[in-house]
Amino acid sequence: MPVTVLATALLLALGLMSAGCSSRTSTPHRAAGTTDGRPNVLVVMLDDMRSDEMQFAPNAVRYVQSRGLDFRNSFSPYPLCCPARASFLLGQYAHNHRVLSQQSPWGFQALDDHLTIGGRMQQAGYQTALVGKYLNGYGAQRSLVTKKPSVDYVPPGWTDWMVGLQKQWPAGSPNQGGTYRYFAFTQNVNGRVVPHPGRYSSDVIGGETRDLIDKYHGSDKPFFMWVTPVAPHFGAPREADDPPPYVEANGRIQRFPTPARPRWVKHRFDATITHAFGQPLNGPAEADMSDKPSFMRRLPETTPIEKQRLRDVERQRAESIYAWDRQFGEIIEELKKTGEYENTVIMFTSDNGYYLGEHRQRVGKIKAHEPVIHVPLDVAGPGIQFGVRYQPITTFDLTATILDMAGAAALPNMDGSSKLDEMTGPDQPWRVPVITEGRPSGVRPSAWSALAGGLTTSGIRTGRYKLIRYANGDSELYDLLVDPNELDSVWGKPAYARVQRQLVKLWNLRKTCRAAECRLPLPASLRSSVAALARQFAIAQEEHRSYYGN
Repeated sequence: MPVTVLATALLLALGLMSAGCSSRTSTPHRAAGTTDGRPNVLVVMLDDMRSDEMQFAPNAVRYVQSRGLDFRNSFSPYPLCCPARASFLLGQYAHNHRVLSQQSPWGFQALDDHLTIGGRMQQAGYQTALVGKYLNGYGAQRSLVTKKPSVDYVPPGWTDWMVGLQKQWPAGSPNQGGTYRYFAFTQNVNGRVVPHPGRYSSDVIGGETRDLIDKYHGSDKPFFMWVTPVAPHFGAPREADDPPPYVEANGRIQRFPTPARPRWVKHRFDATITHAFGQPLNGPAEADMSDKPSFMRRLPETTPIEKQRLRDVERQRAESIYAWDRQFGEIIEELKKTGEYENTVIMFTSDNGYYLGEHRQRVGKIKAHEPVIHVPLDVAGPGIQFGVRYQPITTFDLTATILDMAGAAALPNMDGSSKLDEMTGPDQPWRVPVITEGRPSGVRPSAWSALAGGLTTSGIRTGRYKLIRYANGDSELYDLLVDPNELDSVWGKPAYARVQRQLVKLWNLRKTCRAAECRLPLPASLRSSVAALARQFAIAQEEHRSYYGN
């Protein structure tokens, strides 16, 4: 983007220049003594939070969703922690950054983090901080950049680094704890191992974030903070009210992992959560699985006991989200106290979604169904419009948007595109497809080898349609206008033959896209107007309420 155009875009984003459309926020200001007119950027990214769980984050609703933009089509194209977080750091699809799983040879050890969004923001004059969770394996695996152990490794580009360590410590070590131990959260704090025995990890992360706001407030530079609490991801310790495992009729042990919660929040939602959000109040989750891939068809229907277990999982997830949301409210108060609130763009999102009973999937993620790839995204702050947006946005579009907002240089070979115009101006149609990716277990690759190396599923999502291909040759195709709950795949049905051919051709062209190729527009027949997307969303909401009873 030419400098003059970029400067104009930034002035529009900051509300310092008329854009021909109203903004709900006032002209931003920075604290006395600061000279940089650009906004602070605070990204809060939860772990495994579903879009329909925003109701358990009232402070996020009040301070972000209700005063800014609610993105109705926000996606995590590879819905798994490591690939999703790598995509945000680098602005790329997983097939390009090659962090394809949590497990070896992937995870943290596969991430080239010598230059990430943190580095670009720092080069642009921002103070930068990461507080919370990084990637699975950080602390245990070697760094790809240094080839050395990572327990004291701090990647380039971060002014402050306060990140959970995932490491097996020797017996008796004072550092006992880690990322997924809610009351024994051990961190790398700027290169030094710091345990927090007995403190709830959300409280630790919230306190550190507030301290950094105070620290950065005294500078003439704006700040960029990526705050990543573990909630509602499951984690230790096991608690007395956790749902126990269940032995299915076929002898398979089904587990129902949950997050740990502080005592004060336990049972807060028992009266309001009567069943898991992906499990109908009455009747089966999905009576006919014949349209699903072969590895899913074997799943038995949920039993009454399992339904109770899933309900308890959702209650505990809600409690952990609410416990974090209390910390988020205190972070907002700190921003207000320091005078930084009016000059801070706040983004509240999640790295991926989560199954809670849909398609007989008790829990989990990775596959490309809507509850898993769809994530909450709310944005508020100086220059940000008020209302909803139906234009699609991905995890790595968010990366491009933040860099654009800061006037920072793009990262190399970014696949995403900035949505700053949509945040500071009107909504736009769905013109570019989203590629979905994953390595779900149970998929045995066949001679059909059309997927990018290492992946076992890949697909394409447009405004109305979704195509999912699997390495074993199975496929799914959904018309999301008439079947938003994805209960009836139309793959192979004559009425959808033309659409199927069109999507398969398009997917073959885009499945390994890179940089500008990923941003090429859809054929006109596959684009969706804002009005059509709004109508489709309303239908989907009603269909979901009708089927699941939520």
